[in-house]
Amino acid sequence: MTLVVYLAIAAVAVGIGVLVFIAISAIPSRADVAAVVAPPTESERIRVERRTFAESLNAVMPRGYTGWIQRKIIHAGKSQQWTVGGFLVLRLALAVVAVFVMVATIALSKAPLQTALGIVFAVLVLVAPDVILSSRADDRQKAILLALPDTLDQMTIAVEAGLGFESAMAKAARNTTGPLSEELVRTLQDMSIGRSRFDAYAALLTRTDCDDLKRFIRAVQQADRYGIAIADVLRVQSSEMRVKRRQRAEESAMKVPIKVVFPLVFAILPVLFIVLLFPAVLGIIGAFS
Repeated sequence: MTLVVYLAIAAVAVGIGVLVFIAISAIPSRADVAAVVAPPTESERIRVERRTFAESLNAVMPRGYTGWIQRKIIHAGKSQQWTVGGFLVLRLALAVVAVFVMVATIALSKAPLQTALGIVFAVLVLVAPDVILSSRADDRQKAILLALPDTLDQMTIAVEAGLGFESAMAKAARNTTGPLSEELVRTLQDMSIGRSRFDAYAALLTRTDCDDLKRFIRAVQQADRYGIAIADVLRVQSSEMRVKRRQRAEESAMKVPIKVVFPLVFAILPVLFIVLLFPAVLGIIGAFS
């Protein structure tokens, strides 16, 4: 137990050291003050003008991790509400809470089970923000994937009826709801303010992480570049998306028996054996006692 207490104290010391480092890094130096008066470059001016704790925390974190957070926020459709700095501040606050819970559990708990539960709870609190963010992004991309075949069918019908591609996209976006409709509306808005089709479609690819949607957008871009009839492209793409949706449904159905094995073996069968064999065991014990 003494070793565990020492480890908990070391974890608290490391956490306090990280907080002190972040706080000190947020204090402007003499060179920063001089740069504010006469900033030599644009990057230097941006570096100096970081005033909030969230921006300072974002600056000291690894670029790979912050880039992953930014991509997940965009894929979750929360780029207007959430920021990388705000997410990092929330994660830091939860990390402090997790360390406090872990130390309090180790110091005050007497039973090993309570200590283990406290450590597990602290770990869950520590990883919860990343898991929730990734789950929101994955759920949104799955919703886009599921809505894509029906949206393409509506666009195909509208184009064959005589509408243009953008008009068909706007009609399909108005007739449906969900993440895909929101992305189509935003793409049309980008075109309406003067962005080219290629740039608007490229921005759509950046905001999404759906392979089928990316394949469709690239096909539309190639059709626009080489003068291919958009109705033929839509017809082929919608038929392909329907086939892929049916294949994904069949694949999910084939995975069900494998997923049922584990809860069946570890949860249902033991209870069933107890219910069926308990009277027999009692009878055997009574016969030989």
